[in-house]
Amino acid sequence: MASLMVQNMACSKSGLISAPTSHSISSIWGASVYSASGNSLSQSCRSGACCKISRMKEIRATVVNGDVSGKQKTTKGGLRGSLNKVVLAYSGGLDTSVIVPWLRENYGCEVVCFTADVGQGVGETDGLEAKAKASGASELFIADLREEFVKDYIFPCLRAGAVYERKYLLGTSMARPIIAKAMVDVAKAVGADAVSHGCTGKGNDQVRFELTFFALNPKLAVVAPWREWDIKGREDAIEYAKKHSIPVTATKKSIYSRDRNLWHISHEGDILEDPANEPHKDMYVMTVDPEDAPNTPEYVEINIEAGLPVGMNGQLLSPATLLAELNEIGGRHGVGRIDMVENRLVGMKSRGVYETPGGTILTLAARELESLTLDRESMQLKDSLALKYAELVYAGRWFDPLRESMDAFMEKLTATTTGSVVLKLYKGSVNVASRKSPHSLYRQDISSFEEGSGIYNQADAAGFIRLYGLPTRVRAMQEQGL
Repeated sequence: MASLMVQNMACSKSGLISAPTSHSISSIWGASVYSASGNSLSQSCRSGACCKISRMKEIRATVVNGDVSGKQKTTKGGLRGSLNKVVLAYSGGLDTSVIVPWLRENYGCEVVCFTADVGQGVGETDGLEAKAKASGASELFIADLREEFVKDYIFPCLRAGAVYERKYLLGTSMARPIIAKAMVDVAKAVGADAVSHGCTGKGNDQVRFELTFFALNPKLAVVAPWREWDIKGREDAIEYAKKHSIPVTATKKSIYSRDRNLWHISHEGDILEDPANEPHKDMYVMTVDPEDAPNTPEYVEINIEAGLPVGMNGQLLSPATLLAELNEIGGRHGVGRIDMVENRLVGMKSRGVYETPGGTILTLAARELESLTLDRESMQLKDSLALKYAELVYAGRWFDPLRESMDAFMEKLTATTTGSVVLKLYKGSVNVASRKSPHSLYRQDISSFEEGSGIYNQADAAGFIRLYGLPTRVRAMQEQGL
């Protein structure tokens, strides 16, 4: 799932230069946004630039089979065409560091870098301004999207019960739409006519980014270097960086491709490319080996309102804070490891290992509470729609009307899913200890083997069975000539 670019937005921080001492901050799209050039997005808008961006008439670049071509009314130009300004999804890793000069060389354009903080780890955005400018970028924007990511993307998927191919909790899939949406916002703010990403032509992320671009601003041109350039792998990228004097610290040694955010971390590549190989113990990042987990179980209570988690152990917490704390708790008990072979959207199979400690805890808690609050027909329909919901998210169709309509259904259906679930964490396992809800459909006086409710008469079951089993009885009579 993690592409050779977006892995970097997760875990690659080696060689980063120390961060600047101050940033300008504005508040667009509900998140803190930093302009590393010293000008905030709101300042750009006050200058009148934003007012003109939505009506850019001179953009003639088009996307044909993934390639950008065409010309603008500008004297700029490169080896492959002409663009004015491109917003690049930037991580500071090898791939995106190389893409900056490549865009300038091939499209003669100004490159504005954008980095989203979706919880990839402490220090991951440190030093990116200097690194981006050293690669040739004009400026860098950093947006703290953690709360929005959990509240508006992760929690709706959790409420829907979305799981892809029985195991995958959609960690990377949910992050791409919010990053791409923020890129569209930045493109509008700075007057860019194109956006770019470092996803490979073999992965799912290219689809997720570009479907979001299409949905939110179909006029933007899209540049996907991995589908165009002659760079074939890590060694070529390192050589290109040296040729263009781009400071990178990457080596030619093969490493795992990783993507990390508040929900999970994924691992691909290296020995994992052979499904017969067991992952090495030192590969894991968020979770301890279950064998090394504490010998004493830990109990945690998850508090849920209308299908969405609101806190733990009776304490109300913000979405991002709750998830971060559960990641720490679940991680120390070795909870949430998944090893799977999945079917990528582009048609091939891939093997990935995922760590989703907090997400595994919340997923089980939501499911267990629904066992009290949903009737049989509602639960069955919800489960069937959850499969389609997961497919839409996996395929990058977050802003599709179908997903949005299904989300409205899930919100309505789980309106009474309020209560608490106590889970027992022990040596990699999560098991339910108790469930409580003021809207519980479970009635002990009815379900008990002891008589006393006056509602259920056991003698009524005989008539029910005769009517319910009538088709079975008639078929048997026909087969036996009765």
